[in-house]
Amino acid sequence: MCLAIPMRVIKIDGSEGMAEVGGLRRKANFSLLKGVKTGDYVLLHAGFAIEKVKPAEAKRTLKLVKNL
Repeated sequence: MCLAIPMRVIKIDGSEGMAEVGGLRRKANFSLLKGVKTGDYVLLHAGFAIEKVKPAEAKRTLKLVKNL
């Protein structure tokens, strides 16, 4: 099973940057998405942002993951 985690984009430098959730920061590649901005939430899988998600949806998902 693969799992993609919602993370908030905190830095963008070309097609790469940094995303964070709960104080954990990870390098991210944004080349699969268009129009990603700092502050956006993305699903991060294996270092690649694979989908943009709405903030409310990201927070709801993170709450569910935390309760597991």
